Amino acid sequence: MKSDLDAIMQARNLDSFIVFGNAENNPPMYYLTGGGHVSHATVIKKRGEQPVYFYNDMERDEAAKSGLKLTPYTKYDYNELLNKAEGDALLASAMRYQQMFDDLGITQGRVGVYGHYDVSMVFGVLSHLQKLMPKLEFIGETREDSIFLRAMETKDENEVERIRKMGRVTTSVVGRVRDYLTSCDVRDDEVLLKEDGTPLTVGDVHSKIRLWVSEHGAELPSGFIFAIGRDAGVPHSSGNPTDLMRLGQTIVFDFYPAEAGGGYYYDFTRTWSLGYATPEAQELYDQVKEVYDTLSDNFDLNVAFKDYQKMTCELFEANGHQTLLNTKAPIEGYVHSLGHGVGLNIHERPFSGLTASDDQRLAPGVIITSEPGLYYPEKGMGFRIEDTLWVRPDGVMEKLAEFPYDFVLPMKKWKK
Repeated sequence: MKSDLDAIMQARNLDSFIVFGNAENNPPMYYLTGGGHVSHATVIKKRGEQPVYFYNDMERDEAAKSGLKLTPYTKYDYNELLNKAEGDALLASAMRYQQMFDDLGITQGRVGVYGHYDVSMVFGVLSHLQKLMPKLEFIGETREDSIFLRAMETKDENEVERIRKMGRVTTSVVGRVRDYLTSCDVRDDEVLLKEDGTPLTVGDVHSKIRLWVSEHGAELPSGFIFAIGRDAGVPHSSGNPTDLMRLGQTIVFDFYPAEAGGGYYYDFTRTWSLGYATPEAQELYDQVKEVYDTLSDNFDLNVAFKDYQKMTCELFEANGHQTLLNTKAPIEGYVHSLGHGVGLNIHERPFSGLTASDDQRLAPGVIITSEPGLYYPEKGMGFRIEDTLWVRPDGVMEKLAEFPYDFVLPMKKWKK
């Protein structure tokens, strides 16, 4: 949680950190400030002290919503600095950061660097700043194990409720998509038709999904997946917009909207086949559902998440499918890890890959996905089931949104 940041900084031997970028769609900045329409901001935190938020004057009211200690950039005379830097904008910015660090009493030690910003600009500024302040050491961390993902790994009650609310938005839109598809007329060749009698495409469905998400006041900052046929068999293919919507083909709908402005995500997948399913497709779907149910029955408090990835691989291999356990880089069968944490990032700790660290566990307060799947693109089919789960303080794994697992969706205007 956010209250853990100082302890995590101490464990990492970080004396301070700096976060660059906009307050929205920038998880480290959003985590500290709560978002808001603040652009090109900076937050600097010294270990053991409260963060300080640097902002442009015209965004002062938005910055004030954060509740953080505020300092306007205009405290520092940029034009004067630019003159001293002989017109070198990167050097002038570095000189301004030097003054900001000096004001906070940060003149030496290890400084973590975070945020979403243009890499070239940050590299240029920090290169100059390192020369101006040689007793500072700027530290980069892997995304998967940064101090922010460590802090974000466990959620407080407010975070859980915000994710739960996004779950309600998610299932509402998914239900609307289901109802729309099953209400379509069907041509003799099993192609679905739009209201005007023309063929319905994947792109048409994508457009409706975007519209319905916006009507709920949510956003799709990381996109979504709605793919049919062969594309359903490639896990991260988003769906070919020109593909026709047909009966009897598998549809993978992996849907992960977020609060507007870069807030909390929800993550969810269902696999459908409209009208009917082939016997092979039904068999493979049933295998995925059986693995999903077995995992749900076996999740236990404080167990390493990667242990369930190993279990998933073993279950699928028992049915003759390739997995990452014994096949290097498989492109058919079970080809990915079981799940991941969800929060301000669509993918965050704890991770479940076979090489994940042992400390990434189903600890109280974490929110994870469980998403086993099978993929056979050359057979024109793929399958995935996914829900988002909260490990409650009492150890119970709670699904944060309910939705049916029906594979075959009966068409209201078609009979085989």
